[in-house]
Amino acid sequence: MAQESDKAVKYYTVEEIQKHNHSKSTWLILHCKAYNLTKFLEEHPGGEEFLRKQAGGDAAENFEDVGHSTDVRELSKTFIIGELHPDYRSKITKP
Repeated sequence: MAQESDKAVKYYTVEEIQKHNHSKSTWLILHCKAYNLTKFLEEHPGGEEFLRKQAGGDAAENFEDVGHSTDVRELSKTFIIGELHPDYRSKITKP
């Protein structure tokens, strides 16, 4: 049986993530992981607009500033679609 760590990781470039910065496709970067939050927009307690402002960029600082709970951190894992490619990790920009 394959373990989760055996799964291939899908890597995305900053440019690929930045293309998903609208209401029909909302992606962001959080601690070098790529998240697709499109289906979560309407459920986000802070409002859709807050996530949309983060779309296409690095949202880690804002995520940590809010002080999200352990439950939210667990829920967020369900939206991970891959990771920021290692070559781009030093180039991430604030939204």
